Amino acid sequence: MSYRLIFTEQYAKRAANFLKRHPDLEKQYLRTLQLLALNPYYPSLRLHPLRGKHEGLHSVSINLSYRITIELLIEDGQIIPINVGDHDAVY
Repeated sequence: MSYRLIFTEQYAKRAANFLKRHPDLEKQYLRTLQLLALNPYYPSLRLHPLRGKHEGLHSVSINLSYRITIELLIEDGQIIPINVGDHDAVY
């Protein structure tokens, strides 16, 4: 089963700013989104639920330093990216 990624205007701006600051990560970022749409449970994404003020959201890894927080609606087959950045920026 593949999932549908739904990009909000707010996320699109965050992603554009992220890629402007980190153009060297564009290929990894796009690959992460592709894997996310195909299978959010793919091992290299390291999908995990968040706690505390981010309860209800999940995180996937672009690499060891950068993450994407997502709203994962498994019952609807939808994934809504919320934020992208390093650990401190995202959490």
